Amino acid sequence: MPQRAIPPQALGLLVILTLVWGTNWPLFALATREVSVWTFRAVGVTIAGLMLLGVAWARGQSLRLPRTHWRTVIVGTSLYLVLWNIASTYAALMIPSGQAAILGFTMPLWAALIGWAVLGERLSRRLALALAFGAVAVGLLMWRGLQAYAQAPLGFFFGLVAGLGWAVGTIVLKRHPPPVPATVLTGWQLLITAVPTTIGAFALAEGPWFMPSWQTIAVIGWISVVPMGIGNVAWFSIVGLLPVNVAGLSSILVPVVAMLSGALIHGEPLGPLQLAAMACCAVALWLALVRPNSAG
Repeated sequence: MPQRAIPPQALGLLVILTLVWGTNWPLFALATREVSVWTFRAVGVTIAGLMLLGVAWARGQSLRLPRTHWRTVIVGTSLYLVLWNIASTYAALMIPSGQAAILGFTMPLWAALIGWAVLGERLSRRLALALAFGAVAVGLLMWRGLQAYAQAPLGFFFGLVAGLGWAVGTIVLKRHPPPVPATVLTGWQLLITAVPTTIGAFALAEGPWFMPSWQTIAVIGWISVVPMGIGNVAWFSIVGLLPVNVAGLSSILVPVVAMLSGALIHGEPLGPLQLAAMACCAVALWLALVRPNSAG
């Protein structure tokens, strides 16, 4: 099967995505010290969505989303952003943030499995080998976290659900892409996500209203603007440039950065298994993105 060249733009976006998403995971515990998961996510997605639509408007882009695509966007958003934002945060609070990131980033494995079993997609030998290395990396990293999973099985469940929702939601949007810029699409998706998360924040609220500390506000502000806003624009831009299974594999270094960040910020474990997994991630990424001239 012929191999298409990877656009240089996708590689640049990959670097941005890896850094902003990878360093994001250890911050969840800091963001939710004083507020609930639902409040944190409701505030974050609202700020990020308004910011992105404001940027799009300032750049002269139309904010109109064609009516025929609203159903696709709502379904894809519910499976990816709504499910991902809540499930991944709960997972990061119940088990070490690096381990939660690993479970969430089983996304490319889910995407490949769904594409093969449900959509009848075929994988090149090269991409299948890349997925195998990615699976080994995930397995090595998960092995280190088995004790954490046993103590908090719900955290393990939420992590896997986050990865599955991300895969299915991305496939939905990839198969029926709305004809709008990534900034506009992401902005509307984040505001759609704000509706159920805001309802959840009010419905599950406990105690009196209060103003969080400036540290909590700063962390939530950073997560809203950088990982949530800029990171999601980078992701949907990558999805527009690459097949879903390749795009998913391109994000495989994110949990590696998350583990390094978790080790620095929270003292989470980092040893030979993690280093071996990082090597497997590097090989998987090379196989997925560095294309030979001949067929794969």
